[in-house]
Amino acid sequence: MSTTGMTLELHDLVLSYGGAPVVDGLDLSVRPGEILVLTGPSGCGKSTVLRALAGLLRPDSGRIVADGEPVVTTSRDRAVVFQDNALLPWRTVRSNVELALKLAGRPRAGRRSEALRWIADVGLTGFEDYLPKSLSGGMRQRVQLARGLAGAPRAVMMDEPFGALDTQTRTSMQRLLIKTWRAHPTTVVFVTHDVDEALLVGDRIAVLGRAGQPLRALLDVPSPREPNVGRAALRAEIISALDHSELVS
Repeated sequence: MSTTGMTLELHDLVLSYGGAPVVDGLDLSVRPGEILVLTGPSGCGKSTVLRALAGLLRPDSGRIVADGEPVVTTSRDRAVVFQDNALLPWRTVRSNVELALKLAGRPRAGRRSEALRWIADVGLTGFEDYLPKSLSGGMRQRVQLARGLAGAPRAVMMDEPFGALDTQTRTSMQRLLIKTWRAHPTTVVFVTHDVDEALLVGDRIAVLGRAGQPLRALLDVPSPREPNVGRAALRAEIISALDHSELVS
């Protein structure tokens, strides 16, 4: 895997969903190897932007560029991790991860051992032969994380991947993401409506507004990634940039 990740650029981007524009004139750059968090009010187009970055949605106008090349379709260099469990239910944990390795062109002879290493990285050793239905929600998300990164993508788009988890499991997954990202560097674009999650996960936070005011704020998050450490002023700044108070958890 690249140690720098992928540079992503959005230039005067216009995106529609259901016929109505939800993003209008967005300019944003994602630095190689960073975790950029997208947050904002419901309906501002966070997930729509993510789908466009992944090549799943064609812009109405404007450009999306990945390492200098226009994004016109999906690519194994740009993986997606959704909130909803997208694992293949008839495949075991190991088989789900091996599929990602197969699609990435890994030689068949080494897929099993590589899949087992990824499963160990996300703390699921001993569950290799389990089907998804036999796993908890948090465990399924661990498999999704392993599968999303196993193909060595240079960018990973994550659409509220921990939103359906209970608080304790969610905190555990946030820390696991950071740990795994540090061990396997890539560029991550992470969508959330949770301000505290944004502050814990992100290197930078982009607060999106509604169409006509696409980018309300772009903020750097200081290190280290520790909750409630030197975050009060930044948290207040993010909240002030949001349109609706109910977005704050």
